[in-house]
Amino acid sequence: MPGTLLSLGHGYSARALARRLVPQGWTVIGTTRDASKAERLRAEGVEPIAWDRDAIAEAVGRATHILVSAGPDAEGDPSLRIARDAIEARVPELWWVGYLSTTGVYGDHHGAWVDEATPLTPGTARGIARVEAEAEWGAIPHLPLHVFRLAGIYGPGRGPFEKVRRGTARRIVKPGQVFSRIHVDDIAQVLEASIHHPNPGAVYNVCDDDPAPPQDVIADAADLLGVPRPPEVAFEDAELSPMAESFYAESKRVSNDRIKEELGVELLYPDYRAGLRAMLDSDSGA
Repeated sequence: MPGTLLSLGHGYSARALARRLVPQGWTVIGTTRDASKAERLRAEGVEPIAWDRDAIAEAVGRATHILVSAGPDAEGDPSLRIARDAIEARVPELWWVGYLSTTGVYGDHHGAWVDEATPLTPGTARGIARVEAEAEWGAIPHLPLHVFRLAGIYGPGRGPFEKVRRGTARRIVKPGQVFSRIHVDDIAQVLEASIHHPNPGAVYNVCDDDPAPPQDVIADAADLLGVPRPPEVAFEDAELSPMAESFYAESKRVSNDRIKEELGVELLYPDYRAGLRAMLDSDSGA
């Protein structure tokens, strides 16, 4: 039976979930800090509300499900700051709460495989903040919490094609470096599967089947566009920003067995090659 989903931080992944739920008769309430985005949300069938304590408290009172997409900031988890009291009061009526975390909580494993049982040893400030946020959400008594650790997100509007076309893409090579990725539509189907098969306390890695070096993704995008592959650049010579460099500080392969075995998910895009092809064919990610 359709419910009411409150989306705290209604961004890229949450919008993809809403596209699946709204046609099924769900009420989706999405927060926004930008009033100019309200009309776009309404056009997508989402009820927009401001990032305001009273407005969110009222929405929590109607919600059967809550999705938390807003990441931690310098002061911790913003959703807990603004809505903890309302959520704690609503716990008996909540059917499902999803928290979108990151595979960065595992830290660097030098290319080895990790799964949901791997100890959390984050090596970046962002990863540490996510571990703390996961723990803070998990400390709310009886909250039907489900944690989703997302790999690198791509999809329509978030692909390598535009950089390749502009000639600004670089194939940065750091020997042994691999990343796991996930198409936004596969994030949405994992979340929907969990909503239909809740398991409070569960943690899921959300990634595709094929961890790969980042330079391979750029090369494949160039091949699909029929343009020359950008030249390789050694990591040491790349002169990356501190933020970009931090992504190369960790290398691991993330197992997605649990979303398949427990939730029955069959990935729409089991590797980046399938995802890039679909994006180019639709023109929406190109």
